[in-house]
Amino acid sequence: MRKLIFLFVLAFTGYALQAQVTFKASAPQAVVTGQQFQLTYTVNAEASARDLRVPELADFDVLYGPSTSTSASTEIYSNGQIAVQTTNTFTYTLLAKKEGTFNIAPATIRAKGANYTSNALVVKVLPQDQQDAAGRAAAPNGEATTSGSSVPKDAIYVKMLVSKNNVYEQEGFLLTFKLFSLYNAGLPEIKFPEFEGFLAQDIEIPQPQWTLENINGRNYRTVVFKQVILYPQRSGKLTISGGRFLATIQMPTPHRVRSFFDDFYDAIQEVNKELVPAPVTIQVKPLPSGKSASFSGAVGQFDMSASISADRVKANESVTVKVKIAGNGNIKLVKNPEVKFPNDFYIFDPKVETDIKTTAAGTHGTKTIEYLAIPRFAGDFTIPVIEFSYFDPKTEKYTTLTAGPYPLQVEKGEGGEAANNPVVSDFSNKENVKYLGKDIRYLKVKGVHFAPKNELFFGSFIYIMCYLIPLLLFVLFFIVYRKQVKENANIALVRTKKANKIAVRRLKAAGKLLKEDKKEAFYDEVLRAVWGYLSDKLNIPQAMLTKDNVETELIRYGVDESLIGEFMDVLNTCEFARYAPAQAPDAMDKLYELTVDAIGKMENTIKKK
Repeated sequence: MRKLIFLFVLAFTGYALQAQVTFKASAPQAVVTGQQFQLTYTVNAEASARDLRVPELADFDVLYGPSTSTSASTEIYSNGQIAVQTTNTFTYTLLAKKEGTFNIAPATIRAKGANYTSNALVVKVLPQDQQDAAGRAAAPNGEATTSGSSVPKDAIYVKMLVSKNNVYEQEGFLLTFKLFSLYNAGLPEIKFPEFEGFLAQDIEIPQPQWTLENINGRNYRTVVFKQVILYPQRSGKLTISGGRFLATIQMPTPHRVRSFFDDFYDAIQEVNKELVPAPVTIQVKPLPSGKSASFSGAVGQFDMSASISADRVKANESVTVKVKIAGNGNIKLVKNPEVKFPNDFYIFDPKVETDIKTTAAGTHGTKTIEYLAIPRFAGDFTIPVIEFSYFDPKTEKYTTLTAGPYPLQVEKGEGGEAANNPVVSDFSNKENVKYLGKDIRYLKVKGVHFAPKNELFFGSFIYIMCYLIPLLLFVLFFIVYRKQVKENANIALVRTKKANKIAVRRLKAAGKLLKEDKKEAFYDEVLRAVWGYLSDKLNIPQAMLTKDNVETELIRYGVDESLIGEFMDVLNTCEFARYAPAQAPDAMDKLYELTVDAIGKMENTIKKK
């Protein structure tokens, strides 16, 4: 019976997959007045599709249709079920007779005993090109040429389009690279700008679509071939250079060629032309004053939620606080909110999971942080309020989100208090926690020395040393403590000392991303490690760091020119690798080794100075 039910479910699943009906309409987004184009309706419902009803097409002349074609495809599912899908296509040939933007209402069809409705369409009809043959390029004396100098300046060009020219620090904006051409063209060689002063998040464009646009009376073929979200890292005027693009253009020659059937047609030649779009300047405003203590650079619109795994646990049992941040903005750069556990808790490094997507609307998604801790003693504790602050560029205000507090009752673990049963942690594997010392300690009966009755401890050498040693230790501790307080007051000195530790921690995170082959996240982490190390080591705010002032400061520290050059190469490699269209398979490994080696050499060099 179970086998029969299983086979029935498999057969029903295959039938359900086969029975799905889709009915779609398609047409060009833009056409030119007087141009013929095709309106196509497609339904995957075998020969049972009938009674097609199309909307009234009063804005166009119907030249022919519908012409019908049928195609079939076979698909084999994992359960062995074979599905044969038949697709019917109905095609109308239309003529665009007047300029404007026209809506084509949905059509209906009956298939497999039910009615289905297609999607609606919008077709933009452009005016005819004001220039025809005059816009074609001809070489001097009527000779063909392969030089880009013969191509009119406005015949093909690339533009960088930005969604905003005036933004705040860390506020993302959309940058679009768009090709405009009067002829069929391609871009075999592309070199994008380096986006210096920005962090970039590429937007995937799976299949770039060509369309028509009427610009100054000319009908251009246009295509968006790259989009990227940029996050400015410092305030002021930042300029994005245009990059360089080599275009291959198919241009008609001034000569006409006779075919085998005595017809004349235009001959086509391929012309190469270098395109350099105009640079774009972005005015970046600094973040306003009024930041709260929990603000760590988040800019955008966010929500935060938090939860605790349990409100009652036993000593030496783990408890987890999960914080989830969701929204749109520089979420990849958002630092983890601080969760303050009581002093008697053993705290582990937080576990971070991200689900982030970058679209033309910005970078949005979620970041989930799990904080794991183990209470070592029984008692009533409270995990205080968790705060997360961000700056909203739309309202131009700071917002602080809170969660908690979370009361936690810790009961005695098995065997009594942790004070009587010490916890031993294996730091090589932080999940292994066990009790030791439960056995009875027996009295020692060998090697016991009894002092004579007349032997006095008072006034002896040991008695004096018991006073003198604590006094000396107190004086030494006081001197060291005063020195430590003085050094901690010097924020620049503290940052300098901790620069290498922070860089090493970030490079370890980058190493994990390298093993997981997370390319974009790896380059982000390496770039943060390098700029963060320079900011701390040279005591320069990260927003004000540039390659020029870094080189100047390193020279002032007395660093060798060869080492400065090596470090600049690492910076250039880091920035270029994030935006290059393609990288060698071992590029990430080489970049990681170069970065670790450069920071190590720089640390040793500056310490010796």
